[in-house]
Amino acid sequence: MPKTLLEMRNITKLFPGVKALSNVNLDITEGEIHALVGENGAGKSTLMNVLSGIYQVGTYSGEIIYNGEVCAFHKIKDSEEKGIVIIHQELALVPYLSIGENIFLGNERVNHGLIDWDETYARADEKLKVVGLSESSKVLIKDISVGKQQLVEIAKALSKNVKLLILDEPTASLNESDSKKLLDLLLEFKKHGLTSIIISHKLNEVSYVADRITVIRDGEVITTLEDKANFCETEIIKAMVGRSLTDRFPKRESKIGEVCFETKNWTVYHPLYEGRKVCDDININLKRGEVVGISGLMGAGRTEFAMSVFGHSYGAHISGKLLLNNKEVTITTVKEAIANKLAYVTEDRKGNGLILSNPIRENTTLANLEAVSKHNILDKDLEQKVSEEYVTKLRTKCPSVSQNVGNLSGGNQQKVLLGKWMFANPEVLILDEPTRGIDVGAKFEIYCIINQLVSEGKSVLMISSELPEILGMCDRVYVMNEGRMVAEFDKEDASQEAIMTAILKSGKEI
Repeated sequence: MPKTLLEMRNITKLFPGVKALSNVNLDITEGEIHALVGENGAGKSTLMNVLSGIYQVGTYSGEIIYNGEVCAFHKIKDSEEKGIVIIHQELALVPYLSIGENIFLGNERVNHGLIDWDETYARADEKLKVVGLSESSKVLIKDISVGKQQLVEIAKALSKNVKLLILDEPTASLNESDSKKLLDLLLEFKKHGLTSIIISHKLNEVSYVADRITVIRDGEVITTLEDKANFCETEIIKAMVGRSLTDRFPKRESKIGEVCFETKNWTVYHPLYEGRKVCDDININLKRGEVVGISGLMGAGRTEFAMSVFGHSYGAHISGKLLLNNKEVTITTVKEAIANKLAYVTEDRKGNGLILSNPIRENTTLANLEAVSKHNILDKDLEQKVSEEYVTKLRTKCPSVSQNVGNLSGGNQQKVLLGKWMFANPEVLILDEPTRGIDVGAKFEIYCIINQLVSEGKSVLMISSELPEILGMCDRVYVMNEGRMVAEFDKEDASQEAIMTAILKSGKEI
């Protein structure tokens, strides 16, 4: 009989105006990979924050029993001493420190009161080999890819003698190849007795790696699926959202009009590395009422292209023509981009998209303050009314528009970000990874919002690393590789095979 490593009994956690967890019971068997799934705001991350001591004992009710012992964690260090280590979706690495310094940050190798750098780097190199990284531990974090940074986080956990590893959306920012490597690494660790809890919205990955799946909805455990052979995405989704989603992508009747957005010979250089071309002679167009996708591997230059178009937010020595409604325009600032009815919904909602310490009300109107001001004085009543309208329209879950955005789930933060740019009343909306890190129910709602926008004659340029999303939502697809557009497909001709073939062949520009 497998040993029960962890029990969480009747865990209840309250926030102002919200019951985040309600009598949650969870058991984890030693040596298993256990998945937690549920909609954004269901309580998954909250439960793991309770377990890891981020929410200290006394701020919740219920019991944590680990290795047969009732535990009272007052801080994260307490849980780490027991071998419980959590890796958050937003990586906690310092870019300008080396890999080795990051691995032992807060857990320094000390000899006679001084850091032993030889031991630090030697032991860090050992951990890097375990996770399959060949880089020297003296390399700076900023100089390695996001996928490799995720592996550094796992190496950091291993340095703490981890026995129970918690991963919160570990593949949210990774491409398919890096995601597969990470999941295979977890399976390899399992062979050596490591227990893992993984939170993920990617149900195909959950089915691939998990031994059991627990579904949480509205702060309560709905079911635990015990038989890996019978994992069914349709049933998981139904348990998550409380209803069946017969079609992941809502139907849209396309009414495509004239070209309203176009770039010609658009070229962008890296802002720091002189001579490095990031976007190379890009020619694309977008029509009214159309959703156009840009597909490509991580590092292809998609985000850099979008940001450079949006008021030169990224890049140096930008050249080429930008045409709106067949007229060439010069847009060199974000303010000019907004004035020309362009909007850019960043992939980094927490860093660049929203002010997490400010309420929903202030975030919603941030890109269009003139619309809620009179004689340059903010009309707070009007701001309140507008933000409440967008909360209702986008079905954002929150106690009130005075709630700080940082206290919302990822999916609801994404809705606030969308509302902010919808209120700016753009004609062309660039969406960069609009559903990254959010659940299937929230994704469906965002797809419906996109359909509503194009039905009103607006145009959407969608960047996504999820090929099913690109194929399910877009009227046309551009394929980008190494800074160039290498293919273009109509909806009828687009397929995962065609897109990947275009990327791998690195064909000529269109």
